Amino acid sequence: MKPAFRANVSESMLERLLPSGWVKEHRFHPVRKWRFDYAWPQYKIALEIEGAVWSRGRHTRGSGFVKDIEKYDEAVLLDWRLVRITRGDFDKGRAADLVQSIINSLHQPTDAL
Repeated sequence: MKPAFRANVSESMLERLLPSGWVKEHRFHPVRKWRFDYAWPQYKIALEIEGAVWSRGRHTRGSGFVKDIEKYDEAVLLDWRLVRITRGDFDKGRAADLVQSIINSLHQPTDAL
């Protein structure tokens, strides 16, 4: 199976799991053009799909990795909760479990730090 086809299958699976309110390619920063793969703006929850982790893709090489850290740090400073998954998480069922955990966490009180 071609990687591009597999990526599309994974994303369509994810989109079926997400409740209404999630936005694809959501721009979250007031100045930079950064986008989340998926976001639930109402709850400030972001979901990033990390691709090419085993093939030295952009996100795992030096400059791309550093740029992703900068993006993620800025998101946290803007009070976003960030969840990162890989394509392999779809095969293991972990993506579905994480999405369900996110939904469940919205109904749980949070403890003060």
